[in-house]
Amino acid sequence: MEIFFTILIMTLVVSLSGVFTRVLPFQLPLPLMQIAVGALLAWPTFGLHVEFDPELFLVLFIPPLLFADGWKTPTREFLEHGREIFGLALALVLVTVVGIGFLIYWLVPGIPLLPAFALAAVLSPTDAVALSGIVGEGAYPEKNHGHSAGRGVNERRLRSGIAEIRCRGGDGDDGIYRRRRATLEFFKVAIGGILAGFVVSWLYGRSLRFLSRWGGDEPATQIVLLFLLPFASYLIAEHIGVSGILAAVAAGMTITRSGVMRRAPLAMRLRANSTWAMLEFVFNGMVFLLLGLQLPGILESSLAAAEADPNVETWMLFTDIVLIYAALMLVRFGWLWTMKKFSLRFLKKKPMEFANWTSREILIASFAGVRGAITLAGVLSIPLLLPNGSGFPARYELVFLAAGVILFSLFVGVIMLPLLLQHLEVADHAQQLKEERIARAATAEVAIVAIQKMEERLAADTEENIDNQLLTEVSSRVIGNLRRRADGRNDVESSIQEENLERRFRLAALRSERAELYHLRATREISNETLQKLLHDLDLMEALLIENQ
Repeated sequence: MEIFFTILIMTLVVSLSGVFTRVLPFQLPLPLMQIAVGALLAWPTFGLHVEFDPELFLVLFIPPLLFADGWKTPTREFLEHGREIFGLALALVLVTVVGIGFLIYWLVPGIPLLPAFALAAVLSPTDAVALSGIVGEGAYPEKNHGHSAGRGVNERRLRSGIAEIRCRGGDGDDGIYRRRRATLEFFKVAIGGILAGFVVSWLYGRSLRFLSRWGGDEPATQIVLLFLLPFASYLIAEHIGVSGILAAVAAGMTITRSGVMRRAPLAMRLRANSTWAMLEFVFNGMVFLLLGLQLPGILESSLAAAEADPNVETWMLFTDIVLIYAALMLVRFGWLWTMKKFSLRFLKKKPMEFANWTSREILIASFAGVRGAITLAGVLSIPLLLPNGSGFPARYELVFLAAGVILFSLFVGVIMLPLLLQHLEVADHAQQLKEERIARAATAEVAIVAIQKMEERLAADTEENIDNQLLTEVSSRVIGNLRRRADGRNDVESSIQEENLERRFRLAALRSERAELYHLRATREISNETLQKLLHDLDLMEALLIENQ
């Protein structure tokens, strides 16, 4: 029962956290609010204690969140920016691990070299979940958004770095052999994870079509199977020894290309979108709440260990947090600036996206490298004991520094990103409006042709027995609306305004119809079964109108 009540409390806190942020006299991003509430609940006064299991955390929360990210990732842009993603997700990680590892070794005397590399490895992955929580959905410029899908590579590199610490380092041929083997293993788990996610998602699509033919289009069954897909991708990939994180991302991206959602029934698409939005909100909130719940315990144990360690100055640990974070940002900014110069100098025919970035956009991408719960899961998975039975060197310092960098990166991101993003979204919005105009005009042309063909078919169909005057009147009215949109390729504001006005009238009519249905049920003029059937029809029509707003 204790576990059940803990889950209920956490779910309640997550659901109310959005309300808390609105009633505050100052603006506070939702992730920081959830972290603060989690830390408050874990304080001895309230005493809510949740044991953090890194493996369970990675299995339970990360696959669905990354699957949703992959689902929303534009595949064409992802493939076009493969070089940029490779540079950020692999090369930058290696540079970060080596550079920050040596910095930590030099900066903190109590941390040996190999544990310093372990800390650098767990600090290397950025957290796109935390980033979206800070800046909001869709607020981050699309051109700077290519690196989030490389998170799985970072996480796998994180585990590889920790695994290297667990064995004793070697020199000479044996050490070179191990490094070569580790490199091959890295590529195996990365490529294997992508393939595993693709195969599982493809099998899901085939199975869904088979179930639809066999048992009909049942939205509830299809949504449950869709919810299980990221877990299946992750667990199958981990079972065969490849990256489960990358498998979840690849499965989400494959869904967008497979046409499964495009061919799905309308009811399934509407319910799936609303269900996933709810799950993302709850899971994102749980991630930050769990992060906050761990902070008091980490702070208490780390400070107690630091006080007992004569070789450590407690105040220096806080200084080290700031210096390590500054070094992470400097490495990230320097790498992006170097990639820009490299592209301009050596890739003139086909430059990378970095070539067009301004200094401000490089700063945005640098401060967007916030750390989150994946880093916490990585550092807490460092073992307490080495294989020989001795304690892991400086483990409390590693945990404290990682937790401090997570919090500091979130605070700096909360301050800097909104300032840097203030006027950038205007350009993105203008481009989006231009694309909308082109798409609306093109779809209107196709729709007119389809309506004309349907009108001819209905006029020739004797079984339908539709009055020709009525048929011409209705088709002319619909084609007239579409024609105004198609003829105004460069200026369609008036037709858009007309559509919005029509949508408002239709919504007002639907809501009045719903109120009247409840009145008819209250006066017992219709049965509850009739009420539910008619309400379902109204809900579908209203959902379509609201979805297009």
